[in-house]
Amino acid sequence: MQKILELIHDKKYQAARRDLIQYNPVDLAEAFEQLNHYEQIKIFRMLPKNLAADVFSYFSRDMQMQIIAMITDRELGDILDELFLDDAVDLFEEMPANVVKRLLKNTDDQTRSLINQFLKYPEDSAGSIMTIEYVDLRKSMTVAEALEHIRMTGVDKATVYTCYVIDEARKLLGTVSAHTLLVAPPLQKLSGLMETKVQYVTTTSDQEEAARLFDTYDLVALPVTDHEDRLVGIITVDDIVDVIQEENTEDFEKMAALLPSDEPYLETGALLLARRRIPWLLFLMFSAIFTGAIITFFEDSLAVMPALVAFIPMLMGTGGNCGSQAATLVIRGLALGQVKTGDALKVMFKELQISLTVGAVLSLINIVRVYLMNDSLLLAVTVGISMFMTVVIAKLIGSLLPLLAEKLRLDPAIMASPVITTVVDASALLAFFSVARLILHI
Repeated sequence: MQKILELIHDKKYQAARRDLIQYNPVDLAEAFEQLNHYEQIKIFRMLPKNLAADVFSYFSRDMQMQIIAMITDRELGDILDELFLDDAVDLFEEMPANVVKRLLKNTDDQTRSLINQFLKYPEDSAGSIMTIEYVDLRKSMTVAEALEHIRMTGVDKATVYTCYVIDEARKLLGTVSAHTLLVAPPLQKLSGLMETKVQYVTTTSDQEEAARLFDTYDLVALPVTDHEDRLVGIITVDDIVDVIQEENTEDFEKMAALLPSDEPYLETGALLLARRRIPWLLFLMFSAIFTGAIITFFEDSLAVMPALVAFIPMLMGTGGNCGSQAATLVIRGLALGQVKTGDALKVMFKELQISLTVGAVLSLINIVRVYLMNDSLLLAVTVGISMFMTVVIAKLIGSLLPLLAEKLRLDPAIMASPVITTVVDASALLAFFSVARLILHI
């Protein structure tokens, strides 16, 4: 980019333009972030229309707003004309109202109508991320006719690698790949070539369902139909990668007891980040009252044997870690479709097997350690049994709470580390003091 800036400074604009078009749009968009406003608009105006639109689609929201503010209505209209419809919809969704008003003013009636239609689909639905730039064919076409149709209409399509066969009512009948068309006899009918076992989603399907189909069937594009099986759009793999990244980020934030955010970390104000963290922290802080209440209830036992206090952090920490391990695996299994709510008994049995093994190992190690350090067999056995019970309880709670959340149509990610730890802490203390009273008679 420095070379291009030097060419512009020397007024060698043609040479700068030739170098610019050699860049990948993604790399160009990233390079723009390092330039000042004057350099950004100078270079952006040198880009060909189609490249400018591609680069614009990869800008951050703030950068898009800057460019929109600096260019003329005519230049803005050129960009909107070159954008794929799904990228245009994303732009309209993310911009503030005053910017959207200007964007709408610079789009033609047909595009404006299509964008309004897309904006009516539920947020995070397949319809909200699909594009209508796909190649549709009729089953009565020959291979030669299909290839000619692709040549005529495929220039502005999101993909031509997979084409969709529809009937007169636009109902989806099957798919045919460009590879199949290229190697098939020219007079072969598509009805004999198309693949009729088609994976698809409806416009109101959750985008996570679309992501799961991409992952399961290694798709590059996925058709989207209405509720009467009419083809209305497709989802391409580049859009689903964005969805997977967004969903994973949202799950990680929930698992860390954070309210989800669409803003990049470094571009989000400290006060806004604090506001998003406080609600969960308040919930977890007040939920810890139960832990304090349990300790208070058994304070007589602690007064008789103060040595018990030293083992509380170890038991609570181990229980929290065990619960988090189980919860993380179950949440991941639910996200990938490997685990269903109906598998609760299978999950519980598997985690019970794991917890018995893990609990036995940790229990034996602690019995030996506590006996050597305190020379008290009863205390060692108390800690060992308590550790065993804590591990078993934590594993079962950690595996079942995400399934319960899924059953209640909540996000299983909210049942991750912080919530699991709070529940398990109380359970571990109850188990510990109950065993201590039984064995130590306190």
